[in-house]
Amino acid sequence: MKNIKFMSFLMAFLCASTMFLTSCGDDDDLPAKPSITLTEVGHDNAKHCHPGHDLHLEADVVAEGLIQRIDVEIHEENGGSFKIEKSYTDGKYIGIRNTEFHEHIDIPAEAPLGEYHLHFTVTDKNGQQTTVESELNIVEDDGDDDEDEHDHHHDD
Repeated sequence: MKNIKFMSFLMAFLCASTMFLTSCGDDDDLPAKPSITLTEVGHDNAKHCHPGHDLHLEADVVAEGLIQRIDVEIHEENGGSFKIEKSYTDGKYIGIRNTEFHEHIDIPAEAPLGEYHLHFTVTDKNGQQTTVESELNIVEDDGDDDEDEHDHHHDD
């Protein structure tokens, strides 16, 4: 009789353990977080721009969970408070998996010269975020029009 009770208990334990272990399968796993490669910050990846002009910004983005939003923040280093923020929450980048981000972000004429820090953040539809960063300098315009005129085609 004790063997029957023990065997029944053992079978119940094994069944419960098997159900628990199989219910934690890959179905609950989130896709990988977005990956970002900044390919250009400034014309020819010079990592600088000029007040009153735009900043050329390119990145390769892969988001298995589909892109929900892209945020760009540029803030002054060394205690300055000047900040530029731009968000992309609809349009050509949203709801897709792979894209080449290519935008020109306006740098206001009143932007102070100096060292800045750029944050490029991608959030997928699961709420997962990845941020990459780059240095950036806002420098005096030297009158070299070659930086503003380049061979890229814009889809704006």
